[in-house]
Amino acid sequence: MIYLQLFLTFLKGGIFAFGGGYAVLSLLGESLVEYGWLTDSELMNLVGAVSLFPGSIAVNAATYVGYEQGGFLGALLATAGVVLPSFTVVVIIASLIKNLLKYPPVKAFISGMRPAIGGMIISVAVTMALTVFCGTYTLSNIEFAFDWRKALILAVVIVIPIIWKRIKKKEFSSIILVAISGVMGIVLFGL
Repeated sequence: MIYLQLFLTFLKGGIFAFGGGYAVLSLLGESLVEYGWLTDSELMNLVGAVSLFPGSIAVNAATYVGYEQGGFLGALLATAGVVLPSFTVVVIIASLIKNLLKYPPVKAFISGMRPAIGGMIISVAVTMALTVFCGTYTLSNIEFAFDWRKALILAVVIVIPIIWKRIKKKEFSSIILVAISGVMGIVLFGL
């Protein structure tokens, strides 16, 4: 039963979540917690952890949750569930792409999806920010717990790219930014 549940849960994420891995995790977060596969805190940690590894955030999350709940077969089925819809759509679109984007309904559909995708990504960002600065929370009980170490890491992550862009006139590497914040985490929280 767990294998079918893993496959169908992540298949739902693969079908209905446009906008990438964060959107999938936003859509599936409630289900993952509801099934008892992750706690709210573990979900936020998962979002951060899977971002560190190469590949799709949704695929990494599906593989991790699937493996934790059902071993190798669980990982395989959860990953297949989240990948199958995209794979199918890409194969179909690849054969039709030249003509498909010419149609006004397709253009309208894509234009309508953009605000929803933005909203889902903002939802994940707000949820992560609340978790970082409020600890565990529910919508009815939010307690602000200021931690100067978290604020310092956030400030560095915001300021470095801005300064870099002004000086070098190009984007700062997000990989280096993640590494800097990881090292700061070790220094500030680990010592």
